[in-house]
Amino acid sequence: MRTDTDPTALRVLDLTDELAYQGARLLVGTGADVVRIDAATGLGPAARAHWHAGKRWTSVRDAAELDALAAEADIVLESGPVARLRGLLEDGSSRWPHAVHVVVTPFGLTGPRRDWIGDDLVLASAGGMTWLGGRPDGQPKPPPREQAVQTAGAHAAIGALLGVVSGTPQLVDVSVQESVAATLETGALAWIHAGRVPVRSAGVYEHVAHRIFETADGHAAGGYSGSDRMWTDLLAWMAERGEAGDLLDERWRDAAHRWERRDHVDRIVQRFAARWPAAELAAEARERALPWAEVVPPERLTANPQLRDREALVTVTGEGLPDGGVEDVGFPWAALPRPVSLPALHEAAGDTPWRALGHGLHRSGEPKSRALEGVRVLDLTWVLAGPYVTKQLGEHGADIVKVESRHRQDPTRFAPSMHLRPGSDPDDSGYFLNFNRNKRSVALNLRTDEGRRLLRELVPHCDVVVENFSPGVLARWGMDYASLRELNPEVVLVSMAGVGQTGPWRNAVTFADTLAAMSGLSSETRDPGGPPQGLTFGLGDMIAANSAVLATLDLLARGHGGHVDLSQLEAMAAAMGPAAVEAALGAGGPDPRTAEHPNRSPHAVPHGVYPAAGDDRWVAVSVTDDAQWRTLAHLAELPHAAGDFDERRAHEDEIDAALAAWTRGHDAHKLAELLQSEGIAAAVVATGRDLVEADEQLAARGFHPVLDHPLTGPVRHEGIVARLTATPGGLDRPAPLLGQHTHEVLRELLGLSDRRLAALAAEGVTE
Repeated sequence: MRTDTDPTALRVLDLTDELAYQGARLLVGTGADVVRIDAATGLGPAARAHWHAGKRWTSVRDAAELDALAAEADIVLESGPVARLRGLLEDGSSRWPHAVHVVVTPFGLTGPRRDWIGDDLVLASAGGMTWLGGRPDGQPKPPPREQAVQTAGAHAAIGALLGVVSGTPQLVDVSVQESVAATLETGALAWIHAGRVPVRSAGVYEHVAHRIFETADGHAAGGYSGSDRMWTDLLAWMAERGEAGDLLDERWRDAAHRWERRDHVDRIVQRFAARWPAAELAAEARERALPWAEVVPPERLTANPQLRDREALVTVTGEGLPDGGVEDVGFPWAALPRPVSLPALHEAAGDTPWRALGHGLHRSGEPKSRALEGVRVLDLTWVLAGPYVTKQLGEHGADIVKVESRHRQDPTRFAPSMHLRPGSDPDDSGYFLNFNRNKRSVALNLRTDEGRRLLRELVPHCDVVVENFSPGVLARWGMDYASLRELNPEVVLVSMAGVGQTGPWRNAVTFADTLAAMSGLSSETRDPGGPPQGLTFGLGDMIAANSAVLATLDLLARGHGGHVDLSQLEAMAAAMGPAAVEAALGAGGPDPRTAEHPNRSPHAVPHGVYPAAGDDRWVAVSVTDDAQWRTLAHLAELPHAAGDFDERRAHEDEIDAALAAWTRGHDAHKLAELLQSEGIAAAVVATGRDLVEADEQLAARGFHPVLDHPLTGPVRHEGIVARLTATPGGLDRPAPLLGQHTHEVLRELLGLSDRRLAALAAEGVTE
C-alpha cells in the first residue's frame, strides 16, 4: 500500500452513499488516503466495518469548509440521486474542477430519467440483471449482496483512476443502470443478434453446459463446457465410478449432439454428483483440473484455505468490534503488499485530515484525447474475464493487440453455442463481437517455437500484458514476470488465474459459476427453504475483470511496472459485501424473504417485484420512507396507509397482495413512470429487448452504439460505463476477423518484411 508519507498517495474525498460504497472501498485497497465527512453512524457494525475500514472521517460545518476540504483532494467520489448531490453547479459542471470528480447516480447525469431514484433492486431491474434470476415459475430476482450498486462502485473507482492516468482533472459520470446493463453477458446480446430474450431458468446456463447439481450432503457447481478435455476427462471419471451410463456411446462424442440432448446428459451427471459429498467432489475435481466447486455459505469464506494461504483476508480493528478485531475479505489483487489489518473508520486528528505529503494527481503537459492514449496492451486472454478487461482499456484509447489462433480456439469465437446469431461463423460470433471491439487481431500459433519467439519480441513494444492462462504456462514459455522485465523493465503483467498464481488450489480450473460457488454467492441465491439456484450469466468473470482493470490503472498511475496477481475468487469474495463480518459478529438479522416473496428487504416495505399487465411482465418497487409509503398507499388504495415501518412489516403479506393486485392492471413502463413522478423508486424489470428497443434513457445517452462489421454489417454493442468529460472513451472499430491485423502489427512493431511474413504463414506460425 502507499504509505502515510508516500507523496504519490492519492487523496480521496468520500461523499458516497450505498450507490458507491464499493468504489471508495476499492480505492482504499490501492493505498489511497480516503476521508469521509461523516462517521457513517447510520450503518450497523458489520456494514460499517466492511465498507469503511481503512478510512478516516472529519466533520464539515458548511459549504465553505467542504470546499476547503475538496480543494486538497485529488479525487472526489460522490454518489446519490441527482437532487442530493453537493458537487454539481447549475450548468452541470463540477464545483471542484481541480479534481477528478466522479459522480455515481441511479440513471446518469443526463437524459430524461436523470432525476429518477432507485436502490439496488430497482436499478438491477432497470439494467436487466433482475430479469435473469429466479425460477421460471416465480418472480425475477437480482443476484444477492447488491451486485448492481457494487458493480457501479467498481466502475466509479475505474473512472477515478482513468482520470488520474489521463492527467486531466475532469467530471466522470457513472450511471448505475448502465453499469448493470454492461454486466449481463448475453442478456441483451441475445436480442441484438438473435431477436431472442433469455428466460429465467433457476441457474441453468443457457449457452454453456454448467449448473448447480445436488450432492450427497449439499450442492456443487460444475459442468462440461469449454475445451474437449472438460468433457472427455469428466466422462472418464464417471466411467471409473461406473456412472457413465450410455454416455460412452459414440454419438455423445459430438458436442452438438450433447448440447441438443443436454437434459439427458445432465440427468446422468446429476446421478454421478449425488454419490459424492460436495467437498470431496470438488477436491477430486481440482486434482483432475475440472471446473467443479462446492457451494459454500459465506460464513465459511474466512476458513477457505486458498484465501488464507494467499493472505487475502484482512482484520478490522477498532471501536465497536471485538478485542483483536474481526476478519473480513480483503482486496482482489496482489500487485502490492496487501494490508493484513485495517483500522475501523475513525476520526481524523489535526488541522488537516490528509496524511500524504503531496498530490498524487500529476497534470499532463500535453492534453490527451483519451485517458489511455499512448498505452499499448498485449492481450493473451480468451472467453470473458480477460477480454472484458482489454475491452475497457481499449474503450479509453489503449491499443489492444490481441494474440489468438485457430490452434487455441476461443470458445466465444468458435463454439456454436456462443455465436448467438444462427448461421454465424467464428469471424462474426455475436458474443465475440461485443467483447472484442477496439482490438487488433494477430494470429500466432503459440504451439510453435517461432510463434512464442515472436510473442516475446512484442513485449518490449507493449506497456501492459494481460493473460488468463493456467499458472505456470507463461513460465514454461520463458515469459513469467521476471523474464518479461528483462525484455521490458516497465511492463505491467496482469495475470488472471481463477484462484491466483499461488496457494494450495492454484491449479484449480474455474468458470464463473464455480467461482460464485466458492465465494458464497451461489449459496445466497436460494429461496428460503429451497436449493441454491446459482446465476445464469458470468457475473464473476466481469467482477474479476473490473478488479483487473483497476489494478492495471493503479500501476499505470504510479508510472512503473509490476505484476498484478489477480485471483478471480478473491474478486468474488470482495463482492460479498459485509457477509463475512456479519457471520463473525452474528449481525445478519432476521430475513424477511419467503419463497413467494424472494425480493423483500430488511430496510424497506414494500420492496419487491410485482406483476404488471401482459405475459411475464414485472415492475420493481421500493419504498424506503413513510412519505413514499403514504403516496403509494394513496395511489393504489393500499391498506395500513398511515402505518409506519413496523406496522408495514407486520402486515407485509397483506400489503404485497394488495399492491400486486393493483400493479397487475397497469403497463409496467407507464407504471414505473407514474411512480417515479411521485417520488417512489420503481422500474420495469427490463429484458434485453427492453434495454435495446424501449429504454428512452439508454437511447438518449447512446448506450447501444452501432459499429459496422465487415461480415455482420451494422450491429449494436453495449456501450461505455465510465463517461469522462475531458477525455471521453469511444467505440472506433468492430471486433477483428481472426488474424486480420497480423501483417500490419508485425510490420509496424517488429519491422518484418513481406517475404518474412509469407514464410511465417507457410510455416504455420501465423495461423
